[in-house]
Amino acid sequence: MVGQPLKSPLSDRGDMKAFANNFIPETEIMQRARQRGAEIGTYETTQAVGSLLRYLTNLIGASSIVEVGTGSGVSGLWIIPAMIDKGLFTSIDDEVENARLAKQAFEEASFPASRYRLITGNSTEIVGKLADSLYDIFILKKGRDIFENIESAHRSLRPGGVLVIDRALMGGKVADPTQRDEETIAFRDAIKLIREARERWLPMLLPVGDGVLVATKI
Repeated sequence: MVGQPLKSPLSDRGDMKAFANNFIPETEIMQRARQRGAEIGTYETTQAVGSLLRYLTNLIGASSIVEVGTGSGVSGLWIIPAMIDKGLFTSIDDEVENARLAKQAFEEASFPASRYRLITGNSTEIVGKLADSLYDIFILKKGRDIFENIESAHRSLRPGGVLVIDRALMGGKVADPTQRDEETIAFRDAIKLIREARERWLPMLLPVGDGVLVATKI
């Protein structure tokens, strides 16, 4: 009919992002951990990103994973059960309270203490001391010192290991050139750096959760 706007072919479809985010429901233990994190203002991996981390962990048969940014342990609750037997999950955070909440969540999930280690302190300094070519997956969630942490991740990952940057798009801020706060600029420059380092990384950028960059170490 003349004068009526054309409808997008997607306009009648449901909320795909919400549907995908709830495709694999969280357990009650995950929900409680997420709530405890919300109470102190931590960033927690979304359900969709959690299921992605679980999938990647299982896909490559990961036995050694490190993350920077523990939160309240939600991401660990997704990852640890998907690791091979005797695999070790290492989570590093600047805040002692975050490690305490994660430990509470892992104990509620009945994870053996031998399956994880929680390290607190200056995360950049700690990451810089990690062993070379050891880890299967390296997860970053924080914009602070991200360039140093990416360099450490490349050194610490085994060839074929996977770097995951959670919140890589800051929920859309990175894609908006008018957003110029320090953390947004850091993530924007970091994903550009990885995209252009073709001899070091094979990356892909996914609009999942708040945005996820996944890159394999070449």
